[in-house]
Amino acid sequence: MTTRMEYAQQPVARCLERMERTVDEVAAATDGQSDASLSRRPAPASWSAKEVVCHLRDIEELFLLRFRSMLALDEPTFLVLGEMPPDRTAWGIIDGDALPLDPDRWAEERQYLRHDTGPAIAALRRRRQETLALLGRLGAEQWQRGSVHVTLGRMTFSDWVALIAAHDDKHLAQLRRALQGHP
Repeated sequence: MTTRMEYAQQPVARCLERMERTVDEVAAATDGQSDASLSRRPAPASWSAKEVVCHLRDIEELFLLRFRSMLALDEPTFLVLGEMPPDRTAWGIIDGDALPLDPDRWAEERQYLRHDTGPAIAALRRRRQETLALLGRLGAEQWQRGSVHVTLGRMTFSDWVALIAAHDDKHLAQLRRALQGHP
């Protein structure tokens, strides 16, 4: 599996190609699977294939929001899923507060297991197409606009696209393992 850093060393076009293939690969992996198979968690703390699909759908919305913020604002700082920012006080976070962006909490509170996988894939497809369309409209100078990732530091659009490509690989592998009954 290609890492974020490995994708970052490759042409942006390769990352975009990965992003373009993702939804078709998700759809192919889930095609013909029963709802029971899609909903089965391979281990208590692991996501089912359906939960992976819903996560990809919801995170795509967050990626698109980040990209729009990067165009409208100078160097916006973004919180990260599953991690506390180093300077919690600056974000108004006190001891005992939940993670600001918690993917497991999303899965539980948004009831991913109750969703139909087909419509979730269709929504992911629409959101990914919106993301790719926005990226396709960027000029060379805009690709260099940045943001601050609270744990990784400054990231340009190119850096984010590398992160998304690696994120897609990670969750496609997770989805396939879940369908095979492996965490």
